[in-house]
Amino acid sequence: MNSPTHRETVFIVDDDASVRDALSLLLSLRGYATAMFACAEDFLGAMSPQWRGCVLADIRMSGMSGLDLQIALARRAPALPVVIITAHGDVATARQAFKADAVDFLEKPFDDEQLLQAVQSALARLRHGERSAPDADAIQAGLAALSSREREVLKLIVQGLHNRRIAEQLGISPRTVEVHKARVMTKLGARNLAELIRLTDATGT
Repeated sequence: MNSPTHRETVFIVDDDASVRDALSLLLSLRGYATAMFACAEDFLGAMSPQWRGCVLADIRMSGMSGLDLQIALARRAPALPVVIITAHGDVATARQAFKADAVDFLEKPFDDEQLLQAVQSALARLRHGERSAPDADAIQAGLAALSSREREVLKLIVQGLHNRRIAEQLGISPRTVEVHKARVMTKLGARNLAELIRLTDATGT
């Protein structure tokens, strides 16, 4: 593990050694300092008030989960932004993470640029000392641009229904659901399901 200093550091908390190593290598090659921890308890035990940076935390770990770590950090180190990573994402979990003010919620496998963008956003929040807030006007404009069918699809997506179930409820094909979902994502400027949940929750949709 690299030793954290006063330099901004990306703290990687994941119980899979291969994931930790891969993330650390990617970030190091892009010029970021990293520190790796095999569990949330180790991270919290080592944490110093002088640490600056952001946390990449897996949801499913032995012992404390990534969401448990988020809650603990909200009390002990609220200035450290958190990015949640998971191979088991769903609507309810994403919503819980964003309610606890996660910067992003990345589902494995994610691409390198998606991860780097999330880290950049987290460090930008650290430097500016503010919570991220979706642009309400842009979201409302996107919602206004949705067709009635797209609104129906969006409503069922944020309830956690999968494409096949949405298709059954609306009497359309799963492929048509995919088309509507893609249009909803584009109009709302959402990169993935987790971001769509965050945007709609921000407006109470």
